[in-house]
Amino acid sequence: MCLAAITETGSRYTPLPDKYNGNGCAITRAVQLSAVRGDASDLGISNIGPVQCETAKIFIAWARFGVDRAARKILGSPIDRIETMGSYSCRNVAGTSRRSAHATAQAIDVGAFVLEDGRRIDVKSAWSGGSREEREFLRVVHNSACRRFGTVLGPDYNAAHRDHLHVEISGGGFCR
Repeated sequence: MCLAAITETGSRYTPLPDKYNGNGCAITRAVQLSAVRGDASDLGISNIGPVQCETAKIFIAWARFGVDRAARKILGSPIDRIETMGSYSCRNVAGTSRRSAHATAQAIDVGAFVLEDGRRIDVKSAWSGGSREEREFLRVVHNSACRRFGTVLGPDYNAAHRDHLHVEISGGGFCR
């Protein structure tokens, strides 16, 4: 059902075989996204790895309705590409012995947004130092992610997240 829902959005993806890496790390029911369908055009996605289908489904909706529409309204240009810092990574939450949502392909780290007009809004510099519109755009995108994902961490959470938005499907509405 998840693959059918992604197909229905017009986004481009490749289904991936399940892969169990041991030690609590696995890629199951996953896809490799290559483009997300926006309102008027495809939105490229760079540096993304495998993500669980349900994570991809939420990410696709967020990219179209939360990111692309906010860029059009606030910045006056649609999104051309979302630059991620990756997804699947067999690792623990920093400073703990608990596996990260990245270890099961349930999380994506987003570092920047490239607009069709050529502007690049990166989280690290624009969160606090960008123009008023860039800062507003990033806050709107962050809040939109909080309404869709189970956990969203941004630059105000801690130093480890100063340069990206971490979005994951697990969690009970933790938004920082």
